[in-house]
Amino acid sequence: MTYKSTTLVAVVAALCATTALAQNRAVSDLPIAIQMYTLRDHGTLEEQLAAVEAAGITAVETVGFQNQPADALKALLDTHGVTAISTHAQLADLRDNLDEVVAFNDTLGNSYLTVPYLAEDMRPTDVAGWTALGEELKQIANEIADDGMTLAYHNHDFEMVEYDGRTALEIMMEAAGPEVMAEIDLAWVDRGGLDPAEYLGRFDGRVFAVHVKDNAPEGENTDQRGFAIPGQGTLDWASILQAAEDAGVHWYIIEHDLPVDAAVVASEGADFLVEMLPESAAR
Repeated sequence: MTYKSTTLVAVVAALCATTALAQNRAVSDLPIAIQMYTLRDHGTLEEQLAAVEAAGITAVETVGFQNQPADALKALLDTHGVTAISTHAQLADLRDNLDEVVAFNDTLGNSYLTVPYLAEDMRPTDVAGWTALGEELKQIANEIADDGMTLAYHNHDFEMVEYDGRTALEIMMEAAGPEVMAEIDLAWVDRGGLDPAEYLGRFDGRVFAVHVKDNAPEGENTDQRGFAIPGQGTLDWASILQAAEDAGVHWYIIEHDLPVDAAVVASEGADFLVEMLPESAAR
């Protein structure tokens, strides 16, 4: 047998093994969730959750209060067989309405409060500012720990700015300490000019979730802010997903900032993760 034929056999065997693994797994067996922001324009909240259910996804990350009383939202989630595993809670709400945010999410059974975004006028511009923000997040994390809650922080590209060789996110997370976890948005890391697989290793043991979001080739999907359905863009998912497992990621959260069809993002994103998640990925 020639070298080329041996290599071909090995490649085919690997593909068959991946296919067999995917066929033996269901979305509900895996730590797959979806960020509800992806579905915000997909009809009513009930229609959004129906699309989540149809994709086989059984976990979501909510957006604030979802314009619902807590008990009503919990009933809707239960109706569609969905569990809330995190929420995006604005920093202003954590500062001013912390007790309300905690009580709301306690009703849902959710224990992760994730800061999703900093408006431009809230973003630090130097090491001292990012350090101070980290220290503030540490204080909030300590406050909610007594209620069984964990604080996390979700990045965009502006946290990839470097100060003396360290990104703003690294500086902030160091100041925050182990009480604060990271939710790494992979597409935004890529847009910030860094390798997502390598970057995950900088937060080993402190990444509770990743946002599984893809970037389209340059100049494509301009009507979707340049994003793509996971697996249909430019990110190197094989290396990224293994790096995520190595970093101890708990949840893989599908997201698309401006999808043409959110239901398709949910179903095709879930199918992609079933096929691509390492064998070690489990709830």
